[in-house]
Amino acid sequence: MARDMENKHVVVLGAGFGGLTFCQTFNHPQTRVTLVDRQNHHLFQPLLYQVATAGLSAPEIAQPIRSILSDRLDVTVLLDTAVDFDLADKKVYLEKSALNYDYLVLALGGVTTYFGHPEWEQFAPGLKSLDDALRIRRRVLLAFENAECEASAAGRDRLMTMIVVGGGPTGVELAGAFAELARHVLKSDFRRIDPAQARIVLIEAAPWILAHLPAELSGRAQRQLELMGVEVRTNTRVQDITRSRVELEHGQVLDAENIIWAAGVSASPLTQKLGVDLDRAGRVKVNPDLGLPGHPEVFAIGDMALVLDEGGKPVPGVSPAAMQMARHVARIVLNELAVGPEQAARPPFRYWDKGTMATIGRSAAVAKIGKLEFNGFSAWVAWLFVHLIFLIGFRNKLAVLLQWAYSYFAYKRGARIVTGLSEEKATPSP
Repeated sequence: MARDMENKHVVVLGAGFGGLTFCQTFNHPQTRVTLVDRQNHHLFQPLLYQVATAGLSAPEIAQPIRSILSDRLDVTVLLDTAVDFDLADKKVYLEKSALNYDYLVLALGGVTTYFGHPEWEQFAPGLKSLDDALRIRRRVLLAFENAECEASAAGRDRLMTMIVVGGGPTGVELAGAFAELARHVLKSDFRRIDPAQARIVLIEAAPWILAHLPAELSGRAQRQLELMGVEVRTNTRVQDITRSRVELEHGQVLDAENIIWAAGVSASPLTQKLGVDLDRAGRVKVNPDLGLPGHPEVFAIGDMALVLDEGGKPVPGVSPAAMQMARHVARIVLNELAVGPEQAARPPFRYWDKGTMATIGRSAAVAKIGKLEFNGFSAWVAWLFVHLIFLIGFRNKLAVLLQWAYSYFAYKRGARIVTGLSEEKATPSP
């Protein structure tokens, strides 16, 4: 049996919270692990909006995967992209090679979805990667620079208008951070324009923002946003998006230089190649133990898995859930390696909801932990503490804490350098 174990190979696709947690948790002396990701870094996605709004620089929320796992000699990291599967032959096809596996952990996360309108992506970028965040930051800062040079009032208004589509946590955090950036950080930097006059519009199709929270807490969040100067439009659907223009379903048109899409996420398109049942968002309908139906050696975790909690509701696509799933799968695989698949029990996954929170701005946030609901400064401190805990690497925690402290007390943001101007000039203006 020991000889068999020497050949056991666990392949993990995706180095997000789920995939990385599995690699950090799983450790068997006679098993090798291969982690595949198309990026060379682990990204702390909950803070992407801080990079997009010039609050933090990119290295403060990302760290090289190889550096994180440098002490794990049993883990091989490949910079590659999965393109297909042969589940019958236990093989994963990558762009550069192919891998045979004994166990496969799918942790590929999600992608931005435009609900049947992929053409909107070129006009309203989503926020899923560092490249997305840096592109948004560049375009927002460049819009203020161009407004300083713009002669017409209508042109300045368009350049200083930002529209965020989607009133979930990402949309709310972006809208609040844009308001702070315009009204406090940039207010003394320009002479011909007043950044405080910038217009920030948050559009949500549902009756309220942060729909996953109780209505009262959602209302508090909306009031905090409005006090910051954000124009919140609920019960409002987008009919069309073109360059610098959003058309609403009743015919109203909003002109804005920057339109950010934060309205939807679907599972990785690779789930369609698995040949199993998917839900409307493309998530895999996994077994209670997170295994793939018909393929017990394959697991799906995180945003790409449809997992139901004890109440029959889908487990939310948040980082704590992905990390809990990863630890659950690691225990199952370790147990099977110890006693054999026939003897090992496969307990169902049980999600422990640690609460949810969203930051709105400086000293403003909303949070729900168990039956406790709170907002304002106390919620903001809780949000800050939780995010620092989950940051990978001590250097990142210290750097982020110092940067936030500086921004909080001085109302300054140090990550406001505009780069990539040649890329923007190559894009036709409206």
